[in-house]
Amino acid sequence: MANPEPDRPEPKQALIIGGGPAGLMAAEMLTQAGLRVVVADAMPTVGRKFLMAGRSGLNLTKDEDFDLFMSRYEEQAPWLLPMIRGFDGTAVQDWAHDLGQEVFTGSSGRVFPKAMKASPLLRSWLRRLGDAGVQFQTRWKWLGWQGDAVVFDTPNGQKQMTPDVTILALGGASWSRLGSDGKWVDQLKPRGVELTKFAPANAGLSVNWSPHMHRYFASPVKGVALQAGNCRTRGEFVISNRGLEGGGIYALSKAVREGATVSVDLMPDWPLDRVAQALGKPRGKLTWPNYLRRVLRLNPVKIALLMEFGGPLNENENLPATIKNLPIRHSGLRPIDEAISVAGGVAEAAVTDGLMLKEIPGVFVAGEMLDWEAPTGGYLISACLATGRWAGKSAAEWIANSDA
Repeated sequence: MANPEPDRPEPKQALIIGGGPAGLMAAEMLTQAGLRVVVADAMPTVGRKFLMAGRSGLNLTKDEDFDLFMSRYEEQAPWLLPMIRGFDGTAVQDWAHDLGQEVFTGSSGRVFPKAMKASPLLRSWLRRLGDAGVQFQTRWKWLGWQGDAVVFDTPNGQKQMTPDVTILALGGASWSRLGSDGKWVDQLKPRGVELTKFAPANAGLSVNWSPHMHRYFASPVKGVALQAGNCRTRGEFVISNRGLEGGGIYALSKAVREGATVSVDLMPDWPLDRVAQALGKPRGKLTWPNYLRRVLRLNPVKIALLMEFGGPLNENENLPATIKNLPIRHSGLRPIDEAISVAGGVAEAAVTDGLMLKEIPGVFVAGEMLDWEAPTGGYLISACLATGRWAGKSAAEWIANSDA
């Protein structure tokens, strides 16, 4: 009679709270390490903000020199460096390819799926995770801890779990309708976790427009350069009924928060003396808008902005300088819930090198919950994927060392 096989120990269980890119990448690392993984999300489906980002093409990463790439994270670059080095822009592209999604690099270096949307990539990713044994629990709202148990409000009443390791990937505090409401602060603050106050990042500017601007709402403004403090960027933006939106404006968010004034160069390819020379031509009977269109080739939208922020054209004694450095009057950044991302969150000092909370052993943090920010252009998703991967691998190592 054959000897019965010895009982194999039950795999350790990992709980991931939050089903965005950081949480899903952490799940991938933990399943590869042999853990049983549950992903819990408060929304009806996972990856909702990921899908929303895909509406504009899903900019996965940026194909550029690594040092330049890292510089976009400014003072948080040294902290994020090992994480992003472990999963850089090339690795992001390989990951998408492994999920059956071909990518391409645009003229600006931005990398997109050829499908130009997030849903095929997300479906393939969820299928792979499901095949690896990941369990998904949706409409599970995290309520905090009760002793050692993690507590959720679910459609079937209150549920508790006692995982061997937990990863929090609950996002920041923007786009609350998609699940990132920042309310997790109420659970971490009483536990002594060091937090940095949330602030809008990649946000538009609020502008109280004059009536003559209403006809230009939804109009794009191209071929300009924007400046706030030491930040100067070439980028487009859009005039909206609430103010100014778009990548060119979003890049200035940090400088605006720090009190810098905002200006726009309406003709960045022309030096000041060339603008002045062109404006030296006689105007004759032309109206000012027609004159500016003729001698400077300014389009109606740029002329409208010049009139809005530069005052009456016939009273401007230094029109060339105004065209090259037009001050933007605004009332601050749009509210945090309208921002694409946030600054603030779990402070670097609150976590170990492996992203485990120092005050709550066995609980790791990833993604936009961490206090870092970056401009749009692929840097946001890249860092979410990289920190999720890092937290997942660190959590697996922590479990292995706990068993040793």
